[in-house]
Order: sequence, then C-alpha cells, then structure tokens
Amino acid sequence: MATMHPALTVNNIRNFIPLTLDLENGEYTSWVELFTSDCTVFRVLDHIIPTADSPSSSSTADKDKEKDKGSAPLASWTRLDAVVKKWIYGTISHNLLMNVIKPKTTAKETWDAIAHLFQDNQASRAIALKTRFANT
Repeated sequence: MATMHPALTVNNIRNFIPLTLDLENGEYTSWVELFTSDCTVFRVLDHIIPTADSPSSSSTADKDKEKDKGSAPLASWTRLDAVVKKWIYGTISHNLLMNVIKPKTTAKETWDAIAHLFQDNQASRAIALKTRFANT
C-alpha cells in the first residue's frame, strides 16, 4: 500500500502561512521564512530551492522527454510541483498574482519571479518609501 505524500494532506496552506504577500506590505522576508519552513516540513523544499539531484534542476526538455516515457516519478513530481505552485498562489495578493502567473511554469519559476520583484527593486523601493515617509 502506497503512502500519501505529506504535502497532499494540506487542505489550506493559509492555516500555516497567515501572511498575504503584497508588493506594498514589505513582508517578503517573513513570507519566505514561513513558506520555506512549511516546504521543509511537508518535504517539497526542492521544488523552490532545487538540489543537484532533484527533477526541478532538470531542463524543461529533459522533463518533456521523461513525461513522454510515462515516468511515474515524474508524474508524482509534477503533481507535487503543482501543489507548491498553488501554495504560492494562495499566499500572495491578487495584484502580485497577476504579475507572476504564467502558463506552464514550475513552482521554482514562480518563486524566482516573486524574488525578482522584491529583490531587484530594493533600491527603487527604498527611495519610494523614503519619499512616502517624507510626505507624511
């Protein structure tokens, strides 16, 4: 009898991650900590932070080849990746979701898109926040 992967038992990720990540709230670091902790607990961290031997470190072409072979491990990985991606979608604001949602992406690609939005704009966000503070 096969056992169910722990990530598949999560009905509502919001019970574990009470923050809604938004471009305006500045809680990115806290959200990342909560999210990565839960991914570790539910054994899916490799879907957002791949290891050298995880399927997420393979190229899309390699995954397509394995998919064509009907690989059961790849099907399981793909299902878990969709779960992690849904967790991401469920813990971010609608506006942020509209910035990062794209068809046929992995959880890692979505994770990286969010990181890019928050980390690559730090200097300009700091200036904008200083301006808003000065105007208050």
